[in-house]
Amino acid sequence: MLTVSAITSAQNRPVSAEGRGTEARPAATLTSITQNLKKFDGFYTFYYDERAGKVYLEINSFDKDFLYFSSLIDGVGNGGPERGQASSVITRFIKVGPKVFLVQPVTNYRSVNGNADEKKAVENAFAKSVVFGFSPVAVEGNKVLIDLTPFIIRDSQKIGDVLGTSGGNPGAAISRSANRGITGGAAGGGYRLDETRSAVFMDNTKNFPKNSEFEALLTFTGNAGRGGGFGRGGGIAADPSAVTVRMHQAFVELPDNNFKPRKFDPRSGFNQFSYYDFSAPMTEPLVKRFTARHRLEKKNPNAAVSEPVEPIVYYIDRGAPPLIKKALIEGGSWWDQAFEAAGYKNAFQVKELPEGADPMDIRYNVVNWVNRSGSPERAFSYGSSYIDPRTGEIIKGVVTLGSDRHRQDYLIAEGLLQPYEDGKKVSPKLEQMALARIRQLSAHEIGHTLGLYHNFTSSTHGRASVMDYPFPRFTMKADGSIDVSDAYATGIGSWDKRAIMWGYSEFPKGTNENVELDKIMKETLAQGHIFIPDIGGGVHPLAHQWDEGANAVDQLNKLMLVRRHVLDNFSEKAIRQDAPMATLEEVLVPMYLLHRYQIEAVSNSLGGLYFTHALKNDGEIVTKMVEPAEQWRAFDALMSTITPDALALPEALIAKIPPRPVGYPSTVETFGGHTGVTFDPIGAAETATNATLSYLMNSERAARLIEYNARDSKQPGLLAVLDKLLTQTWKAPAVSGYKGELQILVDNITLKYLLGMAADNRAGENVRGEALLKINELQQWMNSSLATAAPKQKAALYFALAQIEDFHKNPDKYQPGPSLEMPPGAPIGMPDNEFEF
Repeated sequence: MLTVSAITSAQNRPVSAEGRGTEARPAATLTSITQNLKKFDGFYTFYYDERAGKVYLEINSFDKDFLYFSSLIDGVGNGGPERGQASSVITRFIKVGPKVFLVQPVTNYRSVNGNADEKKAVENAFAKSVVFGFSPVAVEGNKVLIDLTPFIIRDSQKIGDVLGTSGGNPGAAISRSANRGITGGAAGGGYRLDETRSAVFMDNTKNFPKNSEFEALLTFTGNAGRGGGFGRGGGIAADPSAVTVRMHQAFVELPDNNFKPRKFDPRSGFNQFSYYDFSAPMTEPLVKRFTARHRLEKKNPNAAVSEPVEPIVYYIDRGAPPLIKKALIEGGSWWDQAFEAAGYKNAFQVKELPEGADPMDIRYNVVNWVNRSGSPERAFSYGSSYIDPRTGEIIKGVVTLGSDRHRQDYLIAEGLLQPYEDGKKVSPKLEQMALARIRQLSAHEIGHTLGLYHNFTSSTHGRASVMDYPFPRFTMKADGSIDVSDAYATGIGSWDKRAIMWGYSEFPKGTNENVELDKIMKETLAQGHIFIPDIGGGVHPLAHQWDEGANAVDQLNKLMLVRRHVLDNFSEKAIRQDAPMATLEEVLVPMYLLHRYQIEAVSNSLGGLYFTHALKNDGEIVTKMVEPAEQWRAFDALMSTITPDALALPEALIAKIPPRPVGYPSTVETFGGHTGVTFDPIGAAETATNATLSYLMNSERAARLIEYNARDSKQPGLLAVLDKLLTQTWKAPAVSGYKGELQILVDNITLKYLLGMAADNRAGENVRGEALLKINELQQWMNSSLATAAPKQKAALYFALAQIEDFHKNPDKYQPGPSLEMPPGAPIGMPDNEFEF
């Protein structure tokens, strides 16, 4: 407990308005202040003064621990603070003289098995935190009334300091379009909360028996910089000088002390909960790691299969459309298959939220279907949880699904199936594919709230997990039609069953739990399962989001054939009757970029590394370089995506896309361009080319290529990769016409990335040196080629030589010109912002 001595003496000296004297105790009673206010009974009783917009909290006991949960409801875009980001800590109210403090004690540092003196020593060794201070407005016996409004209307997630700062990657300047509005960094950060434009948001300020919920509408103001609005690049707000979000805070009753923590295993797929235990003997680790999970117990622990003492129940938003609600219940219910594998009967249930029940009640695990304004295709989803910081117990799971999430899959189906033929009914296959994705999405997000990470290797192991990001599976039949009947998996995956078995199995009394868990894990590994979460991105050849198939290279080659067929046959049958022809572009975007995620998956093989989260002596391969032949196959597959033939659109299709009509402006969903109001097919190719080369010429990948080649001369080195790249771009035989312009485009972007690599002061010096060597060799080749080049090629060479000359003037300050950004792809693409514990 925080003692008076822990607070500065100044806080104990009440000061008058003149700075002298004493601060009198409040003369008012609770009744006199609250008698005309709206009362909210619950965990902590509070009152609302509608006239003043104030919330008063009643405290009738002090020094009692509870969970303080804070989260950001709205995101701010541009890689800034994300919706769903949250934190939860233990807090308590204490009274010190005339003041009330909300105090956060130390929970990350403990002396679990120490005596009283050892526990006190640890407690005194680390500073506590006063989260907020209050001056009581009324006292009545043991009851104290405080004005909670300033606490609610504050930046609890501390987003003001980072709001507007660039959240992109170091190479963002290469891929950022100059005509797409301001970037996140344009605002320059330094936003401050404007209380005059902020208020308590009473729609989501509620009280329940075990939790008190508070929400605020907060407006941050700051220097908007140049530009404004969302633009094509996505600004931070409609008016970047005033950024308005909703922030939520809650006081939650802690559960009893009967939860049994389970050890953590980095191979399990579960989130970690940890703390320092200073009572641990020197023969044991100082950091104690456990698994974040729900409480689940068998009625009969000795039975192989038993009903639970209390099932885990998730409730689906009553406001979801009927078809969606049905799909959400069906998909979420898949998890019962995993709990059955763990020895439970009816342990996991999904139901519609009872009429009159409130999803904010801590007693309900919920799946919320949230309607949002703006572009429906960019609907987001995330799974978060209220967690007991003492034990890692998940108290409540909260899934938030952006409405119309299914529309992106419907759009993909429109492009693949071309369903709108005069006089014919639209095929039900489109709706079936979209609903199949909703089932999978429900299972995925609920999985996060059960404690699970993503597992991005599962797509290479027969759709082993709903915790992967799935790309729709489709095949091209002999007649050229596309079959989407198996677009998404049905049911829980084999990895998911193994993970739940490890995380939730209960063993007979007298059994050594750790030994039994190790047996489960050994069998899981024997089945060929590998757990690689988000950290595998860019390196692990098997771990990537939104990919498909057992081998990434094979799948990309297959996908490019399907994509070519779809583009060659793309027509107005992709849009509804009476839709403007210009809207063909919206359906064209996901078809033209159908390969975008498989490109990234394939790039993982070049300079990639197989690895596992192996434990000592578990028999797993720790690391292994990718076979050189597979790396060169990956290189060839990537290069095949930026040939003129791959980038070209049919002339007949280009001619069918006019400038945008009134009422149908260009959006983030459409391609950028350099041709004004007309559709720019070369601009579309620029976005696709930029994607491939951004992965291929990543400076970290380049550093690995150099390192691995130094360790094993058979491995492709950076010099060999750059030689082959330049041979297939700048030094390839020139073609003419539309495809010739596409060839020049690819050459220019290749040089841009090569110059960017040499200028990147964050890259290794060996990477910059080898890039510089190839730049100088290319410069010599260009000079020698000028005399015999055709006019268009000569123009390209002159421009390239000017770029190289500009680079040589000051390499450390050289900035390549921006390229057009690719339209966002998610949800087949934009990270779904799942909150991890």
